[in-house]
Amino acid sequence: MDRLLTPWRLAYVSSGVDEPGCVLCRALAAADADDSLVVHVAPLSFVVMNLYPYNAGHVMVSPKRHVASLGAASEAELAEMMALARRVEAALGEAYRPQGLNLGMNLGKPAGAGVADHIHLHVVPRWAGDTNFMTVVGETRVIPEEPVAACRRLRGYFR
Repeated sequence: MDRLLTPWRLAYVSSGVDEPGCVLCRALAAADADDSLVVHVAPLSFVVMNLYPYNAGHVMVSPKRHVASLGAASEAELAEMMALARRVEAALGEAYRPQGLNLGMNLGKPAGAGVADHIHLHVVPRWAGDTNFMTVVGETRVIPEEPVAACRRLRGYFR
């Protein structure tokens, strides 16, 4: 299969592509908006849905402060990010019942960072068989939930 026609996703995939500045900083600045993708804001860091998720429930944990490396982040920022990652693990477990999780960071463009100048920790729920033929053969990822709906679902676990 060469093409999967999904015209309803045009607004989603074209949003924010040409906007200047940092996508994470913009997301944090708009945290109170109705269509915000920010799940939770803590004193030094925040949890945000990934705009281009690998799976339903894919979130990122990031410091509020715009820093490009772990070395530039404070001990308090890093500690809070890990504490939030633990809360995310529990929230995703309740909300999605994944069979596993991937947690990871890509530091720098050559390492695969899409946002190379603002560190963030990816947390991706995983299920047996979630890399099925659509992903492997069709090179197409099927995500059954819109990020805004996923965000609303997860917010309840942080109140």
